[in-house]
Amino acid sequence: MKIAVALKQVPTRDALLRLSESKSWIEERDVSFEVNEPDAYALEEALQLKEKHGGEVVVCSLGPPRVQQAIKEALAKGADRAIHFEDTQFTQLDANGTATVLSKVLESERPDLVLTGLQSDDLGYAQTGVILAERLGYPHATIVMEIQIDGEKLRVKRELEAGWFQWVSMPLPALLTIQSGINKPRYASLRGIMQAKSKPISKVTAGELGLGSEDLSPKQNIVRLYVPERKSNTEFLQGSAQQMAAQLVDKLRNEARVL
Repeated sequence: MKIAVALKQVPTRDALLRLSESKSWIEERDVSFEVNEPDAYALEEALQLKEKHGGEVVVCSLGPPRVQQAIKEALAKGADRAIHFEDTQFTQLDANGTATVLSKVLESERPDLVLTGLQSDDLGYAQTGVILAERLGYPHATIVMEIQIDGEKLRVKRELEAGWFQWVSMPLPALLTIQSGINKPRYASLRGIMQAKSKPISKVTAGELGLGSEDLSPKQNIVRLYVPERKSNTEFLQGSAQQMAAQLVDKLRNEARVL
């Protein structure tokens, strides 16, 4: 069984973030990065499935040279090889652009199973895996908490709202987006770290995939990022108790937006 895992590198959760001059993203020069948490769970699930059913785990990651750190960490944990999509045109892609890039290679790789994290810790769109499944023509399920494989059949447990779960059956090949907490991600062993040095990492550019700027133009853009202003204000409501209650509900609903 061949399992492909999409891995993203994101700013560490405790990083001190500063806005870039354009105010459309953060300044990345002084920020440390780590593997996206949901993707770490997806990688661990892929490794456990490989141990049960055999095969190989292929890690796919987009980004600048710093992404090599995340890739090597995945290889040290047990992934067999990696594909690094490294090109200036791959920076700040939206979910559709990322799925477009990944699909170009995965179409030829033809994995039996593609695993992605449910969403990224930095943007949180939760759309890359869904769009990728559509581009590959794979059946898919989201928010997956358990995976059972029997031959060419797949049975997964999905997390729903209010503590409910749903079991879904589908054929292979398929794509699943993994929920955090599905397993306990392992640490890389010393032996794994040493073995990772000899594992292959293929580098792919936009030109090699036949992709141009038009193919990767974002369908959505971040117009502006800003730090919320801290301010306090006191307002006295007037009228009868019934009138003040109505005013308070209106402000909570339309101004504070907590109702």
